[in-house]
Amino acid sequence: MRVCILIPAHNEIRAIGVLVTTLRAQNLEVLVVDDGSTDGTSDAAKNAGAVVLRNEECKGKGFSLRQGFNWVLNRGYQGVVTMDGDGQHDPEDLSKFLAKAESKECGIINGDRLSNAKGMPLLRYTVNCLMSWIISLVCKQKIADSQCGYRYICCDVLKYFELNTDGFEIESELLIKAARRRIKIDAVPVKTIYGQELSKVRPVRDTIKFIQFLTKQLIGDKRQ
Repeated sequence: MRVCILIPAHNEIRAIGVLVTTLRAQNLEVLVVDDGSTDGTSDAAKNAGAVVLRNEECKGKGFSLRQGFNWVLNRGYQGVVTMDGDGQHDPEDLSKFLAKAESKECGIINGDRLSNAKGMPLLRYTVNCLMSWIISLVCKQKIADSQCGYRYICCDVLKYFELNTDGFEIESELLIKAARRRIKIDAVPVKTIYGQELSKVRPVRDTIKFIQFLTKQLIGDKRQ
């Protein structure tokens, strides 16, 4: 199965080189979408062996993922694994995604940090649990850790619908649109490595955007 690792990155010079080097050592193909970084992220990723697309200014995680998905779809990959560029996702967990993907029983496989959330800040854990519960209700199937950026997606799934969001709400948009097409969403437990990095999520702004997005989705359901 030909799989591409897709990493949206904004100012990740601290971790991106080591991450790409580790992935390339496993003979994995890596695409980094540099979202307007000013710290040399693009050069570090290229030097480590990744293909790099670059936005001249910061457009958002969703925008960068959509760019990456289009690139992957145009090159005949069968699957794509999204990872964050800050080093929080352990490459050793990739084998879990790929083993489950080989069974072809599911179109999307989420990384589940919540089943073993040791070290996760309490506020982040609480918000993730709440958002996952809400998304599960909307999707009408259990969604483990809906906001985890570590995820396998079958490329055929990405052909079924168009993604439109530019921010962090793309995690929810992908799951909701897939669930509406009765695509099975599964999960595998993953570790999360917490260091000195700062979260790029802005709690107030991004929560408001999530509520606005979800409201639009629910209103659309009622009109159908």
